[in-house]
Amino acid sequence: MDFAEWEPVYEAILADFGWTRAADERARDLLGATLSGDTFDPDDLEVAGNTVVVAGAGPSLASDLGVVQDADLVFAASAAADTIRDAGLAVDCMVTDLDKNPRTARELSRAGVPVAVHAHGDNVPELRTVVPGLEPAAVIPTTQAAPVDGIRNFGGFTDGDRAAFMADHLDAGDLRFAGWDFDDPDVEPEKARKLAWAERLLYWLERRRGTSFEVLDGRRAGIDTATLPVD
Repeated sequence: MDFAEWEPVYEAILADFGWTRAADERARDLLGATLSGDTFDPDDLEVAGNTVVVAGAGPSLASDLGVVQDADLVFAASAAADTIRDAGLAVDCMVTDLDKNPRTARELSRAGVPVAVHAHGDNVPELRTVVPGLEPAAVIPTTQAAPVDGIRNFGGFTDGDRAAFMADHLDAGDLRFAGWDFDDPDVEPEKARKLAWAERLLYWLERRRGTSFEVLDGRRAGIDTATLPVD
């Protein structure tokens, strides 16, 4: 995903939530300044041609663990990493903005499991307190603003859809989804809005890939695509 392609969608997200690009850029720069040493090269994940399960942290994940088990690689969004590990299964990459389970991010990074750490305007305190405890060689630093100085932007907004966009960028052969609950009634209103964006972005991603994601079956007609660059 080139930033020029992502930028109009990013601007629509900023406008929807009333956020500023400057705040994201400050967080991005802080993340870069906090990391010392070389970071993880995502190409070393050897994703190309393989089946990647993108695991969300929704309540359905516990019943979707068979999908996780059958994957070549597992990209876990935030707390999904805990559910998967508790089931005795491996996580190949954790994708997180550090808002839920920083201890897991520390444990994985110190074990050499790559952690895609995302910087945005609302998680500056976590960047200051958690990132220094991570192993830089296992960190993939990411931003939703313009990529600079080794900080990547693969596209995507929430941890889950960002994991999918990263897998796509790395030429995954097939993307499958586990633990995705767009209509979870227990989430707060802002989280529900974020899930709506995640759904839109997955729709965009499947269109870009020329495929269909089963997780969107029965939902496409209700997706607001006005802000997406699709026909």
